[in-house]
Amino acid sequence: MKKILLVLTFILTLSSQLMAYEETNYEVVKENKIYEIRKYPNRLVIETNSVQGNGFRKLFNYISGNNKENEEIKMTVPVTQEIKNENMTMQFYLPSKFNKDNAPKPVDSEVKILTIEGGYYAVIEYSGRSSDKNFLKNKDILEKALKQDNLLVLSPPIRASYNSPFTLPILKRNEVMYRVDL
Repeated sequence: MKKILLVLTFILTLSSQLMAYEETNYEVVKENKIYEIRKYPNRLVIETNSVQGNGFRKLFNYISGNNKENEEIKMTVPVTQEIKNENMTMQFYLPSKFNKDNAPKPVDSEVKILTIEGGYYAVIEYSGRSSDKNFLKNKDILEKALKQDNLLVLSPPIRASYNSPFTLPILKRNEVMYRVDL
């Protein structure tokens, strides 16, 4: 039984690390023991309201070819969530080969293509499940550190997840992000 469990753990670990997703480029401009400040360029995303937990499905359908061009699009990371206009939204970043002009048009009217303006983001990274409990705990740690460092927060907290659901929790990369003024 131990051998089977060990082999299964190895396979899950290996498979989660072999999934290479494109990640948005950024430059780390400052870091300390708690968080880092990253400078991001403008980035293109697809976004939808995440009402009743169906946001992921809508966005996944879009990248799976449910768009006007029937084009399949490779998954990228992170998947982000944030509150906008009192609604939870979810975003998938589009691969860097796309821009506003050549990105496939959504079929679903609730899926929008948007450009997130570049800027500075304070980020705290944590492992484990992407649960509300873990998110809120790390959000509070980041908020306290930013307040202590007198950094002006310009956005609501952003939840960023980088791994597939099959990745072992200890190997997962999650983040809390705030847009900040430097």
